[in-house]
Amino acid sequence: MSDDALYEQWICTCCGYVYDPAVGDPENGIPPGVEFVNLPPGWVCPLCKALQSDFDRL
Repeated sequence: MSDDALYEQWICTCCGYVYDPAVGDPENGIPPGVEFVNLPPGWVCPLCKALQSDFDRL
């Protein structure tokens, strides 16, 4: 992972949740260091269950 990708955060346009690759989503099996583009198919917003397509890059 590049250093730039580590800081590339994505926001859910439905609820405002921010996916931060430096943190990951450990409660849903995503460890720190996983870039948004490398999230597994089927991963959804942990707060509102929105699809990845509902996220915008910050």
